[in-house]
Amino acid sequence: MNNVRSAWLLNRTDAGGGQSRVDTRLAPLGTMAPEGVLATRDGVIPGSQSGRYAMDGLYVFSDQAGMIGKVAPGRAVVQGTEPAGSYPVVVTDYIPLTFADGDPNNPRVDLVVLRVYDAQQDTSNRTEAVVEIIQGVPAANPAAPATPRAAIALAEVTVPAGASAGKGGINWDTVRDRRRATVAVGGIIPRGWGQNFPGGYVGQYRDTGTGLERWDGTQWKQYPEPRAVWRDYTPVWGGDYEPTRPQINNGSLTGRYLHDGSIVHFTATLRIGSNSNWGGAGRNGNWWLSLPVRPTGPSMSGNLKFRTSSGYYHGGCYLEASRHPNGSACGWTANKSSGQVDGGWVDGDWPDTVVEGNWFTVSGFYEASA
Repeated sequence: MNNVRSAWLLNRTDAGGGQSRVDTRLAPLGTMAPEGVLATRDGVIPGSQSGRYAMDGLYVFSDQAGMIGKVAPGRAVVQGTEPAGSYPVVVTDYIPLTFADGDPNNPRVDLVVLRVYDAQQDTSNRTEAVVEIIQGVPAANPAAPATPRAAIALAEVTVPAGASAGKGGINWDTVRDRRRATVAVGGIIPRGWGQNFPGGYVGQYRDTGTGLERWDGTQWKQYPEPRAVWRDYTPVWGGDYEPTRPQINNGSLTGRYLHDGSIVHFTATLRIGSNSNWGGAGRNGNWWLSLPVRPTGPSMSGNLKFRTSSGYYHGGCYLEASRHPNGSACGWTANKSSGQVDGGWVDGDWPDTVVEGNWFTVSGFYEASA
C-alpha cells in the first residue's frame, strides 16, 4: 500500500484503484486559507501528539548516523497551478530518505519536498504524490534548489564534502526546517517557515510565535494593537512678552504623555533653578509650556498647580495649537492665596517673584491632530 497518497488525483479506473474511502477520510478536505481567487495557501496541516508544537507532521529527521533520514507522517495541501487547483495529500507512515554521498570537494544542499505529479496537468506522464529529494549543486557556498511547481519544501539538508555512510555522514542537527503551515479558511495560521508572505484577505490572522497579527489589506499588524504607554518628553518653556525665550539652565523641564488613539493625556513641570533666567521683573509675561503632540480643534481647558514663596496654588490653563509647533499649555491663571479670583497671568512676577525651587505643573487631555 502506498504511504503517500493524494485525494482527488486518481480515478477508479486508474491502475492504482483510485481514491479510497481511507484516502477521503485522511486527506485534508475543505476550503483552505486562500492566496487568491482560485489559489490555496499550501503547507502542512498543524498538530502534534502532545500539543507542545505547532507541527509534528512531515518533519524531516534521522535517528541514526549516516546518510538515511526519515519523513514523519502528516497531512498537507499542495497547490498546483491555479487552473489545476490544490491537492490534499496524506503521508500515513514514516518515509525513508537515502541521500547520495557527498561531492569529494564541496558541500551541497539537498531539498526534501512533498510533490504531486499529475499527468493531466504536467508533462511528467505520472499521476502520484511522492516524497523526494532534489539534489543540490556542490559549491563552496551551496544553495538549496528551488521548490518545483506542485510541491512544498519540507527541509534543507546539507551534505558535507566527502560524506558517506562510512565517513561521518550527515550532521542531522543542521537540517533546516522548511515546513510552513496552512489551515482552513478563517483559521489562524501557525508560525512556520518564513514570515514574509502577504495575507489572502482582509481580516486574516497569523501566529508569530509570540502573539497574533491581522492582515489589513496591505500589511500584517499586531493584534490587538499595542496599548498606549506613558512616554517622556521635554517641554519648551516660553513667555509671550519676552525679547528672548527663558533659559532653564540648572532648573529642570520634565514631561510625560500618553497618546491613545486620538486622545493625548499629559503633564509637564517647570522647576526653577538658581540661575534659571527669564529676563527679570516686568519682562516675563504669560508663561507657557509646549505640548507633546499638536492638538486639533478649538482651545481646551487644562489644569495648573504651582508653588511659590507664599504657598501652593491651583488654577487652570488653555491647551491650544499656538506658540509652538506642538501647541502649548498657556494662559496660566490662579486664585489669590485668599481664594479670591484674580485676572493676572501666572509668570515670574505674579502671584510672587519667582525664586529657586519654585515649580509649576500643567496637565490635561485633548484631541490630537494626528
